[in-house]
Amino acid sequence: WLKQAGIFPRLLPFFQFPGTSPCLEAHYLQLPVLSSSNLPSKMPESTILKEYIKNGDVVGICVSGGLDSKTVALRLRLAGVKVKCFTADIGQPDEDDINDVVKKMAPCGVETVVVDLKDEIAEGAFEAVACKGSYDGGYWQSTGIGRYVTARGLLKAMKKQGCTVLSHGATGRGNDQVRFERYVNVLDPDFKVYAPWRDPALLEEFPGRSQMLAYLQKHGIGHQIISQEKKRYSTDANICGLSNEAEDLESMETPMTIVNPVMGVWPKDAPDTTEEVTLKFESGRCVELNGKKMTPLEMLQACNKIAGRNGIGLSQALENRILGTKSRGVYEAPGMELLGQAVTYVYQAVLDRRATGLFETLSKHVSDQIYDGRYFDPSTRAAITAIWQMAEPCHGTVKLGLFKGHAFFLSLVDVPHSIYFEADSSMEASEGLNPVSSQGYLEVSSVEAKALAKAGLIDDSSMWAKRRRTA
Repeated sequence: WLKQAGIFPRLLPFFQFPGTSPCLEAHYLQLPVLSSSNLPSKMPESTILKEYIKNGDVVGICVSGGLDSKTVALRLRLAGVKVKCFTADIGQPDEDDINDVVKKMAPCGVETVVVDLKDEIAEGAFEAVACKGSYDGGYWQSTGIGRYVTARGLLKAMKKQGCTVLSHGATGRGNDQVRFERYVNVLDPDFKVYAPWRDPALLEEFPGRSQMLAYLQKHGIGHQIISQEKKRYSTDANICGLSNEAEDLESMETPMTIVNPVMGVWPKDAPDTTEEVTLKFESGRCVELNGKKMTPLEMLQACNKIAGRNGIGLSQALENRILGTKSRGVYEAPGMELLGQAVTYVYQAVLDRRATGLFETLSKHVSDQIYDGRYFDPSTRAAITAIWQMAEPCHGTVKLGLFKGHAFFLSLVDVPHSIYFEADSSMEASEGLNPVSSQGYLEVSSVEAKALAKAGLIDDSSMWAKRRRTA
């Protein structure tokens, strides 16, 4: 009944954004299409849109070419609002040609600008790898990175085109409404933000996708909802990776293997032989792959291909959303996972114990901030700056073996600032650390240990059993 009432689609917090796949168009729902005669004769008026018209505002709409994008663009234009459409090219692996978005939006009578942000998102990926900024369950935040890159890039483009309002397609239940609006707020406090799916008038007018289809049909605009019965989940994608969520994946009894990888293969389908890969790092950044110098964009593209075909970078998590709910996701990020594992070995050789502890604290802060839509906040910038400072001496060449979903260590060479010395760590007799010299350290350490014992501050019982007795 939810489907028939047109309510179910509104329960899904995944709408089209610039640079994402047309998520809901690929859903398996078979929704009835209303005829134009069944549409209300008079559409509800939006006080928000009336205000834009009165002020002469120009609304820049973030579009993907999907049903929501077409509906919003046409509705605003016909209401008398000045509109221009924008989409981001952030290397979507599930998009054959980003310029198709322009063609899809053209029947709505709107101009669509494609903004190339591939270099920017590749740099975002490099920074996240250097910060080891993965989120719950090892999720490399392809969406979080994509949102700040897209918001910053499209906002600049909109301002050049004379826009005064940014319109996004996020619903009131997900993370993206927070990310998009906060980024606009911090980058330009005077720039307005419009959320059509929080506008009461549009929610009343388009309670479901059936009404959207009928609205487009009434104005001679076609739109086809692709039914993929084998793919019952939503996908958000860019060059950093893919995030798959919703529908069948919402049940914890559904295996993650229902997802069809786009950037690679499941480990069982990877080659039966090990592929060796060599990555050279300078100051925490990968500059060479198998002896070839590459830009961040070229490096990410190549690592996606190599790691993907070996089943690297597939994971699942119950992530903690900004609003406090949990969301299950199945993720792909082959290139970032490969780079992240490789740079870890360099960090292990160069960073001392206290530096490593500080790095991990800063890394978690950066990760949380990216997820929460706070990439440009002062504390985020300070943490990233500190991490780049610690990464400054982190040079080295790592060789890994890739085999059916695993990336295992083969060698680490050319690390001029390594504090690992075999002689000091050896269990055999060597010219390194003299075992006898440890006696003084242990005698000093014993002073505190004995004082704690004498003061009765040491408890050697089972804490679990103790809790059960006092419960």
